[in-house]
Amino acid sequence: MQSSGYAIGAVLVLLVLSSVFANGEWATCSGIVPMSYRNDKISIKDFGGVGDGVTLNTKAFTEAIYRIQHLKRRGGTLLYIPPGQYLTGPFNLTSRMTLYLARGAVIKAATDVEHWPLVAPLPSYGRGRERPGGRYMSFIHGDGLHDVIITGENGTIDGQGGVWWNMWRQGTLKFTRPNLVELMNSKGILISNVIFKNSPFWNIHPVYSSNVVIRYVTILAPADSPNTDGIDPDSSSNVCIEDSYISTGDDLVAVKSGWDEYGIAYNRPSRGITIRRVTGSSPFAGIAIGSETSGGVVDVLAEHITLLNVGIGIHLKTNIGRGGVIRNITISNVYMENARKGIKISADVGDHPDENYDRNALPVLKDVVIKNVWGERVQQAGLIHGLKNAPFTGICLLNIHLLGGGKGQRYSPWQCSDVKGAAVQVSPWPCSQLTGARQTGACSSSF
Repeated sequence: MQSSGYAIGAVLVLLVLSSVFANGEWATCSGIVPMSYRNDKISIKDFGGVGDGVTLNTKAFTEAIYRIQHLKRRGGTLLYIPPGQYLTGPFNLTSRMTLYLARGAVIKAATDVEHWPLVAPLPSYGRGRERPGGRYMSFIHGDGLHDVIITGENGTIDGQGGVWWNMWRQGTLKFTRPNLVELMNSKGILISNVIFKNSPFWNIHPVYSSNVVIRYVTILAPADSPNTDGIDPDSSSNVCIEDSYISTGDDLVAVKSGWDEYGIAYNRPSRGITIRRVTGSSPFAGIAIGSETSGGVVDVLAEHITLLNVGIGIHLKTNIGRGGVIRNITISNVYMENARKGIKISADVGDHPDENYDRNALPVLKDVVIKNVWGERVQQAGLIHGLKNAPFTGICLLNIHLLGGGKGQRYSPWQCSDVKGAAVQVSPWPCSQLTGARQTGACSSSF
């Protein structure tokens, strides 16, 4: 039995290696937003910036970005952050700019809540995600922008989220916590070669945006930090996430599209999302869709994912009242180690903004392919629970091998209800609702 397991593993490794390369090169989607090189360069020190970790630099950042916005140099302007620790309140970016962090540069968020203005709730959420009403402005924010780059020599953007996490734990939050980076209604966004750490809430949140590339980033937060999702594309299209390491207190990558009746009314799906060569750990999910999916999530590809010490390796989640269509999802070439659950697809996850959600707004989830997955020390291989009046359909599980923790460790079998699809070369063998190897069904196009 042991030698056959090694043989299966060797086959999976070969499948991974053969599919990583395209025409002899690493497959990449990053070409949708090429790097712009700015001839005009300014330094935060030109505007009085002091990198001593104590001086508040909000005025320096505001004035530097005002200069970029109003002088409108041809080709845009690069704002250089030299080595040092630059304490600042939240600030807005502008179009045709590069925020460039040198090696050793740290942009640190002020911890006094009085420095954080309130902004309107997102229309597809109807209120703050945590509290009714508005929400605190994200630390680095932009709305209606184009051609924006955040990059450098692996400098750091530090949200100093501890004060916010404690307010959440103590129940003293008045409004929803700020994201670390949020770009709204924007296009042509490139984020690369930066370390993001200790976000108060979600880390990188492109929302209502298109043509977004996030690659070569490191995102860090303690495992017990609440709701510190890594990257959350939200009602956005043509998003490329590649070659990154994420270790946080919540989902590493979660694709979203609005919350219940507000997301249904706003009706903007997330579409064309690629997640590739991401490694990380989290007490929650590695790759997630939802649970806020009311605008729909369509055409998602996640591949070459390595997950170590996760709650759930792959989690597709929605709920009654969400509505929305989740379809054409492909997740492949995943390695996970030490997970509570390998795969979970469920329609009973997440809360509601208020009592006005439509209990007849049932989500549709169909045409999902999960293939070439290998797991070690996985306590439960999988759970798939659709809805009686909206069963999940077209689910394909192909070449999936999720091994338990060995002698003495409790291991739970698959659980399924209200699902239709197929399972081929899956161990342990999944539920009876998924057809056998001779009736490939939903997997017929995946060989």
